[in-house]
Amino acid sequence: MSEIHTLTGQLQIVPALVGGFLFIAGLCSMVIKERLYLSETLLATVFGIIVGPRALNWMDPTTWSSNPLQLTQEFSRYALAIEVMIAGICLPQKYVVREWKSLGVLLLPIMTTMWLVTSAVIKFVFQVPFLHALAIGACAAPTDPVLANAVLKGMFAESHVPLRLRNILIAESGANDGLGFPFLYFAIYLIRFNAGHAMGAWMYATWAYQILMSVCIGTLVGYIARIALQYSERFRWVDRESFLSSSVTLTLLLVGICTILGTDDILCCFVAGNSLSWNDWFRIEIEDKGLQETLNAMLSVAFFIYFGAVIPWSEYSEANMLHPWRIVVLIVLVMVLRRLPAMVVLYKFIPAVRTWYDVLFAGWFGPIGVSAVFYAVETVKQLDEHNVSAGQVQKTVFPIVSALVFGSVLVHGVSIPLVLMGKHVGTTMVRTQSNELPFRIWSRRPKADSDNECDKQTADDSPNLEIAHTQT
Repeated sequence: MSEIHTLTGQLQIVPALVGGFLFIAGLCSMVIKERLYLSETLLATVFGIIVGPRALNWMDPTTWSSNPLQLTQEFSRYALAIEVMIAGICLPQKYVVREWKSLGVLLLPIMTTMWLVTSAVIKFVFQVPFLHALAIGACAAPTDPVLANAVLKGMFAESHVPLRLRNILIAESGANDGLGFPFLYFAIYLIRFNAGHAMGAWMYATWAYQILMSVCIGTLVGYIARIALQYSERFRWVDRESFLSSSVTLTLLLVGICTILGTDDILCCFVAGNSLSWNDWFRIEIEDKGLQETLNAMLSVAFFIYFGAVIPWSEYSEANMLHPWRIVVLIVLVMVLRRLPAMVVLYKFIPAVRTWYDVLFAGWFGPIGVSAVFYAVETVKQLDEHNVSAGQVQKTVFPIVSALVFGSVLVHGVSIPLVLMGKHVGTTMVRTQSNELPFRIWSRRPKADSDNECDKQTADDSPNLEIAHTQT
């Protein structure tokens, strides 16, 4: 009788855990997303915590590599790159040009405000030098397209969020992930150099080389890819499977090229996606096929399982200035002050945000996610590579950013269910009162002619796409 051998290493356990979660979550996906309105990223993060070193210890990503932070950055890089590529493709024809004013306000004054407010809160809570707080705060400045999808796609978004608002928030989350580099390097250069040298390096190395070159590469590669795909499809050289997966393969190509050149691969992928669907041809060809969204959803869920397992719980102690009460105060202040006040002040300059209900929705749902993890590791990497001593930055940036990401996943993941519960209770209690309830932002609006995220914006200007009052 042959001996039976069992293998219980990480290489065998992790696929079973991730695959099992994806399968079981898939079986209940309609209940989770369309009835309970919970995000899969929240469930994935909680699952990662449970199976990670903090609880069951079935999965410990810190043992997979001699440099766990580098592994975390590469995982986040590819998850983010694929997400922003799809975000760029999903936008309607020439959307960036048509909505340049809205995007300009969201990407410049509002994103800058989010950076400065987050940095000020970090300085206040942890009493670190403001320059160090700027470096940490830059990681949390971008909004995250992975977490944003939980509220910008699906039945809830189609029924409650105007298409124009969904489109502008998708465009913002795709573009500002790549624009996090200027904020991060502004602080890093000021830590490394004197003011004059820092500003010079920031202008030519960050803006001229990283940002401008990434935009040029993305525009050119996206245009060439669109022409090549149109040509191949016209002469029937490409099969349907290869055609549908072309955006993912293009993402891998661009990440490789930009990493070699040292440019901004995240921004490049978003620009390339937008250039690829500039005339709406590619977007229309792939809509309703679902292959890209399926691959992206699987990768995003896998990443948040991984993230839940690598949250550095042991770092949250008084010895590292990261006492749990400080972390709680940080999360509360950042969630409340980071984005909403800026939206309230500046929404009149954003044509796509028209009502107070738009302001509250857009101001609240600006999640912190994969991009923050990516930039946190980039901060440590840049300071270590140049042998820069920045106080506690290297030791605290990843724990602080991880806490903010976990807080955002939790808060934004349960916001919709809680508000809907509040609306139900409030409607019952005040059924005989006026229609002007504070819950009407969540009231079901009449469905648009088309429910796809990628549909054109023209129908959205009609009155039937506005959020309806609560029925009494």
